[in-house]
Amino acid sequence: MSKIIVLGAGMVGSAMAIDLAKNHEVTLTDLSQTVLDKVSEKCTDLNIQQLDVCNKEALRTNITKHDLVVCAVPGFLGFDTLKSIIEAGMNVVDISFFPENSLDLDKLAKENNVTAIVDCGVAPGMDNVILGYYNEKMKLTDFECLVGGLPKVKKWPFCYKAPFSPVDVIEEYTRPARYVEAGNVVVREPLTDCEYIEFDKVGTLESFNSDGLRSIIFTMPHIPNMKEKTLRYPGHVEYVRVLKESGFFSEEKINIKGAEVSPLDFTSKILFNEWKLGETEEEITVMRVTVKGTNKNGETEEIIYDLHDEYCKDTNTSSMARTTGYTATAAANLFLEGIFTEKGVFPPELVGKHEACFHYFMEYLEARNIHYVKRRDVGEKEMA
Repeated sequence: MSKIIVLGAGMVGSAMAIDLAKNHEVTLTDLSQTVLDKVSEKCTDLNIQQLDVCNKEALRTNITKHDLVVCAVPGFLGFDTLKSIIEAGMNVVDISFFPENSLDLDKLAKENNVTAIVDCGVAPGMDNVILGYYNEKMKLTDFECLVGGLPKVKKWPFCYKAPFSPVDVIEEYTRPARYVEAGNVVVREPLTDCEYIEFDKVGTLESFNSDGLRSIIFTMPHIPNMKEKTLRYPGHVEYVRVLKESGFFSEEKINIKGAEVSPLDFTSKILFNEWKLGETEEEITVMRVTVKGTNKNGETEEIIYDLHDEYCKDTNTSSMARTTGYTATAAANLFLEGIFTEKGVFPPELVGKHEACFHYFMEYLEARNIHYVKRRDVGEKEMA
């Protein structure tokens, strides 16, 4: 039994802590004692402790008492927190999804003899694991990930509920989207190139450009075509684009009756209630990962993995917490079991490239009723 400290007791952080507590001694920390007490009522096996990760000394003192750190702090705190964890010489699994490039900390991690597995959620996360695995098996030409978290009940006008802060969602709608086409990185406005795509059990969904490739732009530069798109119910994009084009996402403050307010803060406040996912509100995660290339027999091969996951009534755990959090706890366990021991910063594609790691992820998630269903299409042999 290992000692694990989880930083952040939000929806995903608490789900991870509860999962890890089945086999390990787990301490769950958060800035809010109220949040911690609520999680403690749900699972009495956890140790809980109030902790401010911005207090570097307190952070170091607490994490160094453990065998592994699992970091689930908000994105804006993620990079600095991860850096502090690495500087303390602690191995870590991170799902804070910060905007900075995690690979910038690779040299620091190697110097401190640290294993840091980052971006280890559903997407980024399992799509990277799948890509890394098949990159070892085939000469890949194409990678595509379509992914979205959606409420089961559609409420007009947005037909959307966020399992995290509206500010983080809006950031996804405003950050330029990068994808790779014919070997070149292309930058497009988010919410563009909308397509309607059919999914079993859900029906028609709308896909649009978003900046989700992250590390694979740098780790898989040999793949000529790579794209990630977000999924929503049809109509969502149009309403969001109206807000965006009308200036509601602007960070530039305006004066309203003597008060300086940014439209973004105002919009986030309004959308917080509109988009807030209820604690027991049922939602789903839909993902389709497609890889295409030439296999070892010289044949063109396309492989597709479909994920359809729903809120778990037995444990009152959201699908997004399950699919994100259990990927990270799989990574934590495979590290603690000595299956992956390399030193440095590793996005999931550099972990999933190892056959034992890939199968560990799949089996771990399968045991938690999260199923990635594989489809395969082999074409003709390429002409010499």
